[in-house]
Amino acid sequence: MERKRDRWKAAVTAGPAAVWLTVFFLAPLGVIVIYSFCERGTYGGVSFRLTFENYARLLDAVYLHVGLRSFRLAAENTLLCLLLGYPLAYFIASQRPGVRHILLVLVIIPFWTDFLIRMYAWMFILRAEGVLNALLMGLGITDHPPELLFTEGAVTVGLAYGYLPYMVLPLYASIEKLDRSLVEAARDLGANAFRTFREVILPATWPGVVAGCVLVFIPSLGAFVTPDLLGGARTPMIGNLIKTQFLTARDWPFGAAMSLTVMVCVAGMLALNRLAERRE
Repeated sequence: MERKRDRWKAAVTAGPAAVWLTVFFLAPLGVIVIYSFCERGTYGGVSFRLTFENYARLLDAVYLHVGLRSFRLAAENTLLCLLLGYPLAYFIASQRPGVRHILLVLVIIPFWTDFLIRMYAWMFILRAEGVLNALLMGLGITDHPPELLFTEGAVTVGLAYGYLPYMVLPLYASIEKLDRSLVEAARDLGANAFRTFREVILPATWPGVVAGCVLVFIPSLGAFVTPDLLGGARTPMIGNLIKTQFLTARDWPFGAAMSLTVMVCVAGMLALNRLAERRE
């Protein structure tokens, strides 16, 4: 009786979450899987005829180029956010509680403004008549406004600005738990700052590094607003191709195959990282 009662309690507790995941995650994912093996209808939509052509099209040089560029820009943005976010998170964690809370609020403040509006603000900053070019010309650094907007550099800046808080917050949570006595002990034993960081601080905060990299890399890989506004037609990413297939070309099966392929690649990377952590 007690086992049945425990099972009933577990079912009641987990039931709503299971229904939610089934309706809003597993069911749409199943639709995407089915669509990826179908053909595009004559006037758009889906024709339910089994085919593997959608996955074969992914091997086209154009799509491979965009896919590799997307992975490269996402990896570069993750590394940039890590290099900027780690010192910032360490600095925040080193402050007294009152100052620490103020700095955390400043990190979170960008979330209070719509992401699209923030990207439009960067368009005004980076355009030919924008603030940055006016500053460069005013300081005499250049005689004519350099092309900053609609470049890979603009996309990288926009991605780093948009996802830097996702790196700082998990890093801060991990660094805050760091036992400072270990750092003091390493210094007392003669370790310099770099060796202390490499052998004491970094291993102790590694879970925050991994969490931050995952939180930044995945949305960066699927970003389409930032490359669309700051990169234009010159720097499309995989997210832009998927959006185009669903909304413009109305080739839902190919868009579904592209989405599923990206999902499988990301899941594979996470599984490999998990396996490497277990072996360590």
